[in-house]
Amino acid sequence: MNDLSQIKAYLKAYNGEPMTFMEVCGTHTASISENGIPEMLSPAIKLISGPGCPVCVTVASYVDRLVELALTENTTVVSFGDMIRVKGSERSLGDAQSDGGSVRMVYSPFEIIKLAKKEPDEQFVFAAVGFETTTPVYAQLLESIIENKIKNIKLLTALKTMPAAIRAVNADNITGFIAPGHVSVITGHKLFDNMAKELKKPFVTSGFKGEELLAAIYALTKLKGGSSLNLYPSSVTYDGNKEAQHKVDRYFEQCSAAWRGLGVIDGSGMRLRDEFSEYDAGSTELVKDSLINSACSCGDVISGRKAPTACSMFGKVCTPDDPQGACMVSMEGSCFHYYINDRR
Repeated sequence: MNDLSQIKAYLKAYNGEPMTFMEVCGTHTASISENGIPEMLSPAIKLISGPGCPVCVTVASYVDRLVELALTENTTVVSFGDMIRVKGSERSLGDAQSDGGSVRMVYSPFEIIKLAKKEPDEQFVFAAVGFETTTPVYAQLLESIIENKIKNIKLLTALKTMPAAIRAVNADNITGFIAPGHVSVITGHKLFDNMAKELKKPFVTSGFKGEELLAAIYALTKLKGGSSLNLYPSSVTYDGNKEAQHKVDRYFEQCSAAWRGLGVIDGSGMRLRDEFSEYDAGSTELVKDSLINSACSCGDVISGRKAPTACSMFGKVCTPDDPQGACMVSMEGSCFHYYINDRR
């Protein structure tokens, strides 16, 4: 069935065995919400969001370390905008900035090189957060730092990988997974083909348009057991981007990592190799989490155990204008999209 109207009709009229599919990509979460896809599905087909938003899964202790660095003399923290608003155990980088801390927002990690050259006596620390998609960018950044012999840049990393997290959130009620598109560009569909066989559940790699996601959901209703399908062949090959993979292996190695709501997961992170430790700003000390607001359900939302609307703070004390948790801060967060698209 290739006709979009037929796919829509099938998904809306489906009355078979109840199915629950999890997407593990923040951009998929955003597109699903923005395109109103849940409203296009039969009540027997349910979508839940997994740990696909890098800002959302970053633990409070990491933010606390960034705040500490921002308030340190002659030190500037450089970050993308979303991370500046995420609260740690008490404060965010934005709060630190209001208290006199030095924080710079950038749109590209490579902007830090220009900043460091302009102020050679200042220590610059980049908040390197992300999944397999962005780790190659940080490898390239480190390579540029080394080639240019820049000594006043360090990385504070919170880099994570998908497989172990998917295993951690996999539950009996999940029928199948929409594999992350951007991650698959780097890793290749092979990774999720193997995971389908391992977990004995179908995986479909999808693009980001509404019609692509509807096609992926349709495919998941038809696939059985450990089958997989790549519906994003224009960007995703079976083996992935080998050059990016090799560059990551040159500078990073696998490690344990702490995930918001999931705890410490062995082998789910990437850290700088020991030979590049001089460029690390204390990342290896952060395999733990700090206490966070106990009323915030972000951890349960990330793991698919709870819908954003089931959080007692949702839409009341927690809104995009005054976010209490990372899932409401990030534009890829489930709570953010439930709120702005009124999926209540």
